[in-house]
Amino acid sequence: MILLLIQKWLKRTDKTTTSSAGAPIEDEVAAIRAGDEALRGDVIARYQPYVAKTASRFCKRYIHPESDDEYSIALSAFNEAIDAFDPQAGRAFLSFAETVIRRRLTDYVRKEQRHASHIPQSAFLMEDDEGETYDPIEVDASVDRYKLDRENEERKLEIETLNRELADYGITFGDLVDGSPKHEDTRRSLIGIGALISRDSALFGPLTNKKALPLKELSERVDVSRKTLERGRKYIIAVALIHLGNYPHLQSFVAPAASVSSGAGAAAQRGENKGWEA
Repeated sequence: MILLLIQKWLKRTDKTTTSSAGAPIEDEVAAIRAGDEALRGDVIARYQPYVAKTASRFCKRYIHPESDDEYSIALSAFNEAIDAFDPQAGRAFLSFAETVIRRRLTDYVRKEQRHASHIPQSAFLMEDDEGETYDPIEVDASVDRYKLDRENEERKLEIETLNRELADYGITFGDLVDGSPKHEDTRRSLIGIGALISRDSALFGPLTNKKALPLKELSERVDVSRKTLERGRKYIIAVALIHLGNYPHLQSFVAPAASVSSGAGAAAQRGENKGWEA
């Protein structure tokens, strides 16, 4: 339950179809099909983690983008899905893309299996320094599985630790989901403010000592209305704690896109006017 809540808070679930620019991925695909090829490269670049995760889930092992053929095949399939997507079919684009990726990987696996059936297993074996034989493919797969399992365990521990730390501030992951700003610009601005707090002892000192957001000090430092700061209080505190603590996996989800500036303040103000998630 906690994992589901934090995924929803961080906007990183597979079902999320909104781009970093705030536009639904289906709208971006439509623009690409209408001739915006520059957008194609941007979309493919942004969804590379999704492609790698989908390929890893299909192969039941970690797929390395730089060395595994499965990743290249999956990436090509994602591009194919952009060209073949039919919005009138009633499916979300990412669901359709996953189907195309799985089909292409299935074709690849079947082809490799037919090829492997003509090659004796002994052809793949190697010998170590002690004269023992081993299958390097199985070894690599085992190492990849170990790395993936370790990352998942580390991420789980980070979430459990953050959950306990947030409790000291009277905050739950449910609060963060309910209080998450609806507008992407506002969310980016609050993430930037949380990161700013973590870098300034004059700001994180009062936060960690008094367990409260230093609203007065922040109002003097950022071009964001006090009303926005108050409404985003729990969100900002959570981001600041992640940056202050030992949360390397979670920190990658709340990396600020840019420093907090007057532009960020204007973005936050626009978000404030457009509403927050209920």
